Amino acid sequence: MKKIFDGKKPAKLGTEKNPAVVNVQTKERVKELESVFEENNWKYTIELEPDKPEDITNLEILLNPAKTKIAEKKVGRNELCPCGSEKKYKKCCGK
Repeated sequence: MKKIFDGKKPAKLGTEKNPAVVNVQTKERVKELESVFEENNWKYTIELEPDKPEDITNLEILLNPAKTKIAEKKVGRNELCPCGSEKKYKKCCGK
């Protein structure tokens, strides 16, 4: 039976422990991607497979990291309603 969570944090993508893996079809594309990885000091593995479709999802993840989302402040029950009625939220829009 396979464990779902082993308690270990996965290594960051592009490091020694978790290098980025990309598949390309041409040698020119290999040189192009090598320069991008070297420029950013990321660890990588590029596989040259002409008969398979190109897969550069790991590179795209490294180039476009996820942005932190900030939650909006919630209106308290006893605060003034944001609609501008000057009533408490619980008596106006919080029904």
